[in-house]
Amino acid sequence: MTIATERESPVLMTYSKTRGLGALLTAFMKQRRMGLNDFIQRLATSNSYAWLQILVLTLPSHPQPSPSQQINLGPSSNPTAKPSDFHFLKVIGKGSFGKVLLARHRNDDQFYAVKVLQKKAILKKKEEKHIMSERNVLLKNIKHPFLVGLHYSFQTAEKLYFVLDYINGGELFYHLQRERCFLEPRARFYTAEIASALGYLHSLNIVYRDLKPENILLDSQGHIILTDFGLCKENIEPNGTTSTFCGTPEYLAPEVLHKQPYDRTVDWWCLGAVLYEMLYGLPPFYSRNTAEMYDNILNKPLQLKPNISNAAKHILEGLLQKDRTQRLGHTDDFEEIKNHVFFSPINWDDLTAKKLTPPFNPNVTGPNDLRHFDPEFTDEPVPSSVGCSPDSSLISASIKEAAEAFLGFSYAPSMDSYL
Repeated sequence: MTIATERESPVLMTYSKTRGLGALLTAFMKQRRMGLNDFIQRLATSNSYAWLQILVLTLPSHPQPSPSQQINLGPSSNPTAKPSDFHFLKVIGKGSFGKVLLARHRNDDQFYAVKVLQKKAILKKKEEKHIMSERNVLLKNIKHPFLVGLHYSFQTAEKLYFVLDYINGGELFYHLQRERCFLEPRARFYTAEIASALGYLHSLNIVYRDLKPENILLDSQGHIILTDFGLCKENIEPNGTTSTFCGTPEYLAPEVLHKQPYDRTVDWWCLGAVLYEMLYGLPPFYSRNTAEMYDNILNKPLQLKPNISNAAKHILEGLLQKDRTQRLGHTDDFEEIKNHVFFSPINWDDLTAKKLTPPFNPNVTGPNDLRHFDPEFTDEPVPSSVGCSPDSSLISASIKEAAEAFLGFSYAPSMDSYL
C-alpha cells in the first residue's frame, strides 16, 4: 500500500486558541503529523469495530512486491559529487527516511537544502518506487517558478542525497497556524500559484496526490514553492486513472476512500481542501475521530460559513464536489480553474512571471535566517556521518545490496539546463 509517511519539513507547534479552537487544532496537528502509516498501525491494534471497518477500507487490493524483486531503475551515471563537497550547517527537517540539512557548497559558497535519506530505511518499507518517482519528477521541475528545483543527486553506499533549492520562508502550515486563517485576497494568491504548479505537473501527465499545507513552502519573497514529490504518479494521461490508496487522511478525496479509480481531479479536490483551510482554519470535513472524518468526507454535505465571498463559495463547491465527474477541473483541467470568477483579479501571465507582489513577506535577512524553521530541528546537532563516504573495504553485503537497488539515482543536469 502506498502511504504518506514523509514529514521532511519543520512544523512549529503553536496554535491559536481563538474562539475555542485550541484543543481541536492541537489534536488536528498531532493527528496529521502522525501520518497515514502510523494511523493504519493504530487501526491494526485497536479493538474498536469502527476502527476495523476503516482498516478494511484501507487494505491494499494487490500484493506487495517481494524484497527479492529487482526494480529496473536504468543505467547508473558516474557522478563526481560527494558528501565532502558540502559543509552541512543545520538540520532543517526530518522524516521517516532521513533528514533535510542546510548546506553550503565548499567551492561556490552557494546554499542548498540537501535531503539525505537512509537506503536501509527505504528498502525496509519498500518505498524505492516512491523515492525514484520523487527524483524523476524533480528532474522535470526546472522550468516552473512554483516547484522546488533539483540541482543534482548522488549517492553513497548507505545514503541518497537530493541537492535542492534552499527555501527559507517557512511552510504555509507554519504561517497558517500562527494566524489561524488568511484573508481572502491572500488565500486567492496562494491558491493561484499552487494551481499553476499543479497545472504544470498535469501537463507532464503527473498527478501530485499529496497537496497539503506542510508541502507548500514560501520563498524569501513570499511566493509559493511546492515540494515533496514522493507520492506523485507519473504517466497519467488526461483521461487516465490510477487506484493506489495514498495521501494524507484530512485531504483524501471520496473516490480514494472508496478505493475507486481516480484521475488528476484528485489534485483539484486537495486544492479545494487547502483553500478551505486557509479561509476557515481547518480542513473541510475535519474531525478528531478519524473514522468520523472519513464518513464526513464520503457523506456529509459541504458546509460554508457566510464570511467569504460568493465567488469563494462557488469555487469551493466546485472543487469539493464529491462526484469527481462533476468536479471543477474534470472537463478542461487547469483551464477551468484559471477561468473561474474567483480568480478574476489574477493576471495569470504576471503571476507565473512573479510580477505580482506577494501579500506577505517572510522578511528573511539571508540564508542563515532560520526564524521560520522549528527549533526542534535547528537545535539538533548535525550528524557527523552525513558528510562522510564509507570506506569501501568496510561496506557490508546488506549495504551493497541497498546500493544496487538504487542504480540510476544519481543525476547532474547538462549545461543546457541553465541556458
